[in-house]
Amino acid sequence: MALTQRQINLVQESFAQVEPIADEAARLFYDKLFEYAPDLRPLFKKDMAAQRQMLMSALKLAVKGLDDLEQLAPVLGKLAERHVDYGVRPGDYTPVGNALLWTLKRGLGDERWSQELRAAWVDAFRLMAAAMKQAAYPECRASSDAGE
Repeated sequence: MALTQRQINLVQESFAQVEPIADEAARLFYDKLFEYAPDLRPLFKKDMAAQRQMLMSALKLAVKGLDDLEQLAPVLGKLAERHVDYGVRPGDYTPVGNALLWTLKRGLGDERWSQELRAAWVDAFRLMAAAMKQAAYPECRASSDAGE
């Protein structure tokens, strides 16, 4: 799956609009994530203020990296491998993506959140999640390779 330049621009521009409220956006994200998947709450043993900051830093890096996916993929892979050590499973990416979309819609507001923007974020998150899962979970690599 590849992103168009328009999708990349939409994702990057909309993330820049959320950055001024980064801590609040991250707070909304985790509240929604734990609502969607309460079983993930025990994975977060660190100070949540620090966790929120790490989330937004990682998202910023990933969103900026959409311009060069070849360079971004190994960075996402290393991040995913660390997440395995925390107890993250492949299926956990779905509630994370759903919480992210909900947070972005809330942070940007209905007037800026469009179907086109949503689709761009869905494609971007799927691309990032696929790169992460393929790096961290051998069973995901095998199923991905089978589809080629």
